[in-house]
Formats: sequence, C-alpha cells, structure tokens
Amino acid sequence: MARIAIVTGGTRGIGEAISLALKDRGHTVVANYAGNDEKAKAFTEKTGIAAYKWDVGDHEATLAGVAKVAEEVGPVDIVVNNAGITRDGVLHKMSFEDWNDVMRINLGGCFNMAKATFPGMRERKWGRIVNIGSVNGQAGQYGQVNYAAAKSGIHGFTKALAQEGAKYGVTVNAIAPGYIDTDMVAAVPAPVLEKIVAKIPVGRLGHAYEIARGVAFLCSENGEFVTGSTLSINGGQHMY
Repeated sequence: MARIAIVTGGTRGIGEAISLALKDRGHTVVANYAGNDEKAKAFTEKTGIAAYKWDVGDHEATLAGVAKVAEEVGPVDIVVNNAGITRDGVLHKMSFEDWNDVMRINLGGCFNMAKATFPGMRERKWGRIVNIGSVNGQAGQYGQVNYAAAKSGIHGFTKALAQEGAKYGVTVNAIAPGYIDTDMVAAVPAPVLEKIVAKIPVGRLGHAYEIARGVAFLCSENGEFVTGSTLSINGGQHMY
C-alpha cells in the first residue's frame, strides 16, 4: 500500500538513496533538507521527489514544515530521521556550540519529527519511524563525543518510543550504518580511510543503497513485527 513518507536530509547521500528506494516501492516521498537550495532543486528535477526546507533541530520550524507537508501532500505515515551533521574534535578542544549543534540536530531532530508525526500515526493506527544511528554510536569513536553521544541516544530513543507505538500499529526502529561511500566519508583523508577499511571484515565501504534497502524493509508491511530494533549494516565492523 502506498504511503506518504518524509526523509530528513533526504536530498543527498544516504538520504537520497532512501528517498529513491521508498519512491521505487510506490510511496509518495518528500525529502527534507536544511541548507543547499541549488542541490535540492537539482535533486527534485532528477528524481521528481519534492523537497521541503526546514531545520529539523528547530522545534517550531519542524512542526510547521510537517504541517505544510500534511496540507499539501497528505498525512505522513513514514518518517526516516536521517538528517545529521558532524562537528568533530577531541573533548578538550570541542566548543559547547559544537556539542550543542550536533545534539540539537542529530538527536533533537528525531524528537521534533516524532512530535510532529507520531500523534497522527497513533490515530490512524499505522506508522513507521526509522532513525538512522551509526556504528560510532554503538562502538564510540575518538574525536566524536558529540556525534557518538547523539547517535547512541538515537538507539535509546528508538527503544522507548517503540514501546509507546506498538499497540497503535506504529513501529519504531533504527539502522546503524557503518562507513558508507558518501561525500561525508570521501572527505576523510586517504590514509585514515585505508585504516578504517582495514578494520571492516568484508573489506570495503558500504553503499548508500544497502542502507536504503534496510529502511525500505522496515517501512514495509513485512516489517510489522519488527519494532525497537537496531539493524546494523556495517560489513561486520562492529558486532554485538
């Protein structure tokens, strides 16, 4: 059955792959983005997927943005919380702003999007929320206390909200990607990236479509008995 989906950070990288995967499965997809109007326009022209601009870390802007989508497209049944930023640095050099911005967007964005959509899902007795965590939220990562904390928080958020949604037909799950061949990873210096790949048992970076396929399954009717789970897609880099 076709549903209406919002993918935050949905015009680039993993988000773009998720938007396309959900569209390919017949859903009406809206891609949220925060900043780059030119790339968002190019994304819409290429894919036919509408792009709506707001900062998911801004509570009021998120409520208004989702309300606009509901008015112009329809009630939202699927939310993929993919939007995220990095502000890396060791703790003794990390500013409060670097900490706060990552927490506000990466973790706060999940709360804001849920506040905007979860009540309607409950009322309609159907919904899918998929939160994109990270292998670094599971295992930790040097120089990323802010990012690791936010992504780890996503996993706890997922388990708690899953318990609230279960009896209403709303599933809440997370996916924890490993290192994926996106622009963000491409910015990592080559010697560092070589060391990262050396620690991945399958011997390569992941592809964005591999994350998207996991999201598509969790958002489908076939995923209705899966809730409160974290699906790790990391090539065996971290297992637990």
